[in-house]
Amino acid sequence: MAVDEHKDWKMDKKTVELEFARNSLREELEAINNYGARIAETENPELKRVLIHNMDEEKEHVAMLVEWIRKNDATQDKVFKEHD
Repeated sequence: MAVDEHKDWKMDKKTVELEFARNSLREELEAINNYGARIAETENPELKRVLIHNMDEEKEHVAMLVEWIRKNDATQDKVFKEHD
């Protein structure tokens, strides 16, 4: 659910920002999957190189978002630590 879908709710800023980060994380993971599918389908080496580069950038974005979430959600960070 996007924040805009419940913009009338009285959510504090931290909750809204965590939702932004989680939605962005979901979108980055979806982009990685999309790039992976395109990479698998193309036979053009130059295009494949560009798509791989783009997919790797999305992976960096995932890492950045996960780090931000861990810093801003103590419970989520604890769960990550327990499963590291």
